[in-house]
Amino acid sequence: MSELAPAPVAEAGRLFSYSHESGRVSLGAKLLATGVAAFVSLPLFYLFIRAGERGAGVWLQHVRTARTAELLISTLSISAAVLALSIAIALPYAWLVTRTDLPGRRFWAVAGALPLVFPSYIAAFAIVSILGPHGLLASLLGRPFPEVAYGWSGALLALGLLSYPYLYLLLVAALRHLDPALEEAARSLGHSPAQVARRIVIPQLRVPLAAGSLVVVLYVLSDFGAVSIVRYDTFTTAIYDAYRGLFDRTIAAVLATVLVALTLVLLAAEWLIVRGVAPGRLRPSRASRRTPLGRWTPAALVFVGTVTLAAIGIPLAAIGTWSARALMAAERVPLEGSAIWNSFSVSFAAALVCVAASIPVAAWAVRGHGLPATIVERLTFSGYALPGIVIALSLVFAATRIARPFYQTATLLVLAYVIRFLPEAVAATRSAFSALSPRFEEAARSLGLGRLQVLRRVTVPMIRPGLLAGGGLVFLTSMKELPATLILRPTGFETLATRVWAEASLSSWSRAALPSLLILLVSALPVWALVIRPVFREER
Repeated sequence: MSELAPAPVAEAGRLFSYSHESGRVSLGAKLLATGVAAFVSLPLFYLFIRAGERGAGVWLQHVRTARTAELLISTLSISAAVLALSIAIALPYAWLVTRTDLPGRRFWAVAGALPLVFPSYIAAFAIVSILGPHGLLASLLGRPFPEVAYGWSGALLALGLLSYPYLYLLLVAALRHLDPALEEAARSLGHSPAQVARRIVIPQLRVPLAAGSLVVVLYVLSDFGAVSIVRYDTFTTAIYDAYRGLFDRTIAAVLATVLVALTLVLLAAEWLIVRGVAPGRLRPSRASRRTPLGRWTPAALVFVGTVTLAAIGIPLAAIGTWSARALMAAERVPLEGSAIWNSFSVSFAAALVCVAASIPVAAWAVRGHGLPATIVERLTFSGYALPGIVIALSLVFAATRIARPFYQTATLLVLAYVIRFLPEAVAATRSAFSALSPRFEEAARSLGLGRLQVLRRVTVPMIRPGLLAGGGLVFLTSMKELPATLILRPTGFETLATRVWAEASLSSWSRAALPSLLILLVSALPVWALVIRPVFREER
């Protein structure tokens, strides 16, 4: 990183520094961090201004329509169904791989998290290409297959099989760190394993269940790719249709504000659920005893095997089959070098900007403390809670009014990625700063090095793992981002994600397969190294 990305880091270093002797962050660092937070928050405020510029009456008129009510019902219904399916999969799966003697436990533990590799639109493409009227099953049976791949059922399959890992990973970490003393005491009093689970274990999982459920629901609310391919109407598809199909984009702005309000309600609900919950012990006093499955072992293996097959095996088989058909038929597959280069270039640019912007924010959050530092840090996380289509729409409104030269440019697309995924870089950089003792920097200062030299020669090399992790996550998620790319890309600007979506929307399965496969290959290593491996690092 010191050779590949010194420019943005060095430029940031010239603008800010922090005093190690006083333990306070310098004014330059605070101003730069505040500017980052303001930039991230500004498009959202402008969206509300745009939606209400004709007055509250017009806004209410658009909100209080049958169409808005239908969208609210359809969005909430699929969110509730996906959440229920995710809990039904994640809770028993996490318990089996952490608290039982399940055969092949390490393999199943990692397999349970692998669906994170799949973007939602690729999962939807795989499902529709198998179960659709003209999919693989229809060709094998010689007749159209029932249309379970479209509508509500298709959205439930695509999103449910992809969303449960967000809940599963939190539950795995929580179950591994529960102290077994309470469970053993309950068993000594004659409680059955089911009673112990219901009365002792599950209440201690309140926080990870609430946090994971929030992530799952926010994922469903923000999804555009899967629901558009399976043709199920939600707020994101309605916003996109209103933006593309109407000259007056006020309706799109109004629907976006409703979606933002719904997101804020969910964030408040999650806070109410977890408030007052005392933090648990970070480490158990000793490892918990694994529950022998006995005669339930075959059923447990069938469960984890079915989940793995449905979430990973079948989609990969579908993508591989369609890719092979395209290659055997010598069909021209849309893998132009421009789409690959565009995907890599804008994602890499977003990663560099996020890494540079995360340094002053993380430095103030860790070294500065206080309410202002907390507010600035939380503001930088606001974009992560918002759907990408809302961020893109707000940037369109801002660019067309106050920054016209940036409209329809790759720069605006990169800025959308930065707003959307900056929290990933901030979290990683903050963690690295927290583990860095100021004494190393103080020693360098005592040897006569200036603040910029300390930053470049001591601080950045020592927090480099955090910078690399944050940059890698931003690069990965930017590569897969679809709605913001569709709205903000310049005319003729194609990425791998837009190619998959365009071909899958036309039911051109073989033409969508190879771009999908390339995205999966690019995503696999970062997801494993940055998301899955840290959770299971302690697995024995």
